[in-house]
Amino acid sequence: MTDLDARAGQDRPLEQSVDAVPPGTPPEPLPALRDFTELLLAAETVEGVLRRVVATARYAIPNADLVSITLRHDDGTLETPTGTGPDAIELDQAQYRAENGPCVNAADPAGPAYARSNDLANETAWPTFAASATAHGYTAVLSTALLSGAEPMPFAGALNIYSRQPEGFDDSARDLAFLLATHASLALVVAETRQTLADAEDTVVHLRHALDSRTIIGQATGILMARRKLTADQAFDVLTRTSQNRNIKLARLAGVLADEPDLADRL
Repeated sequence: MTDLDARAGQDRPLEQSVDAVPPGTPPEPLPALRDFTELLLAAETVEGVLRRVVATARYAIPNADLVSITLRHDDGTLETPTGTGPDAIELDQAQYRAENGPCVNAADPAGPAYARSNDLANETAWPTFAASATAHGYTAVLSTALLSGAEPMPFAGALNIYSRQPEGFDDSARDLAFLLATHASLALVVAETRQTLADAEDTVVHLRHALDSRTIIGQATGILMARRKLTADQAFDVLTRTSQNRNIKLARLAGVLADEPDLADRL
């Protein structure tokens, strides 16, 4: 049966699969989390964070055979940008279509932030998803919310973990998933902030370039008005017509004219 814990809480389809992480003996939790945090903070993009989250969860959580990320957009639509295998997208999509399932529940701002079932063959809460999961050989699922710093959406999505082992996820797996999701949420905020700052810097550069262009075009227009006794509209028409006829960008032509005012008499 479903195990739901109510917890308090406050992004172009990629459909990109991460290479499956080879199974192995999970590292000790504290060193793993330390390394995980360093890896996440080193990621420069949201996509980089998500790929590292699913790879680490696949390796660190006992009985994790498949891991995916659900992202919830501002309009409420859900997508799976990355996972550790093709089944991840298929199983998540089955839930999105049915509008019901552990990842849908975990990512719902109005619902619980955590969902677990260790017996999907007899699961009644999500019949469509449970049938799809068991058909693919998965018997247990664990989903926990990713917290977002963005408003008004409290949750950015969910970390989803699937297992082929009966009773695959005990309380320690649940707690480790919570820790990974919390670290991932913080890293996502950092990545989003970096991207926002980068976009802001790009915007400043473009605005500065546009302002410089407008200034130099204004200077050239003034030169034409003074030397050829034209109105502002007439002077600007001369500039644009010359730019088109000679296949020279308007700002570049204006710069040449500002440097050599005598050229105004020959335009």
